Amino acid sequence: MKMNAQSTIGITNKRDTSYTNNSAYNYEKPYHPNIKLVTEFNYDDIDVKKNITYCSVGNRNLMIDAFTPKQSSAKRIAVIMIHGGGWRSGNRMQHYPLAESLAHLGYVCFTPEYRLSTEALFPAGVYDIKAAIRWVKANASAYNIDTSKIVIAGFSAGGELAAFMATTGNMPLFDGYQCNTGISTHVNALIDIDGTLSFVHPESGEGIDSIGRISAGTYWFGYNKTQNPGLWLVASPLTYVNSYTPPTLFLNSSVDRMHAGRNDFIKVLDQYNIYSEVHRFDDAPHSFPLFYPWFDPMLQYMDNFLKKVFQDK
Repeated sequence: MKMNAQSTIGITNKRDTSYTNNSAYNYEKPYHPNIKLVTEFNYDDIDVKKNITYCSVGNRNLMIDAFTPKQSSAKRIAVIMIHGGGWRSGNRMQHYPLAESLAHLGYVCFTPEYRLSTEALFPAGVYDIKAAIRWVKANASAYNIDTSKIVIAGFSAGGELAAFMATTGNMPLFDGYQCNTGISTHVNALIDIDGTLSFVHPESGEGIDSIGRISAGTYWFGYNKTQNPGLWLVASPLTYVNSYTPPTLFLNSSVDRMHAGRNDFIKVLDQYNIYSEVHRFDDAPHSFPLFYPWFDPMLQYMDNFLKKVFQDK
């Protein structure tokens, strides 16, 4: 069978600004009139450092932001929070309020950028987040971090990437070859906020192209699901869930396709007696982490989960 050539039509080298907190709010407000957009808190008890270069790929400097509690005697749990936007849009600033809130609770939180499909195809973004994990571990002493308590978290496309990190931490194939190589990318907990677990699962809504509309997954892979189903399988976190996968928290909206493969993922975790939790907001849209009334209970679920997972460590 002849393989179609990989498409680079989506590489524009121009930032896609279609998905922002404000655009999500304007879209959801008619359907959820009582929502309020969560904005930055500017807490006095945290230090914020922005635009730190965590890795350079050619001439491209990849940036990360650090949110750190000022009172930091004991070594801290680190949370790396990955933004969503269909692997094509969105930016790390969308989760500044969450990062501030986690730091206010005593966690060290990082918000990395990564190359989106306007700039580079899969697995470039995977390599970037792997490099961010290595950077956090390499700089653990500067931020008073316990390297046995590294949490990967993400929303939407970021949730999928977070799950991919959590399931492939023991697989050098996906580690990339730049920046702090030699440091393990294994993480100790996963928080997946409405991120798909599989691109090829029957529940998945990714890869549905139509006239005038190319799916986010097709842009990211350079192939649609029919052209290269093997690649879509290789890119799915569910493919790799195993005994090394860490305890996992799923926070989900009412949009089932956004957490495709979750139940099968949990079945594997259960086989290895790996702890997991699921919390579903039955009335919530996909972009719920950006809005009240869901932000506060989401934050509480995250805090409770991490306290439970690390209470004996």
